Amino acid sequence: MSFATSGSMETDLPWVARLAYGSIFLLLTAVTVGVGYITFIDWRDRRRRNEAERQARRSKRR
Repeated sequence: MSFATSGSMETDLPWVARLAYGSIFLLLTAVTVGVGYITFIDWRDRRRRNEAERQARRSKRR
């Protein structure tokens, strides 16, 4: 079975469509990175807060 193509491997979309798809890809990438960053910061702050509360409870017991 051969895959003979008459053109290039890239689909020949109009430049407007390529620009639109590229913009959507960049937007989705930015949103994904932003959500990941917010999730990481929230996790870090929660961990620090829990550690501070744990230290406060330890000092009250003594």
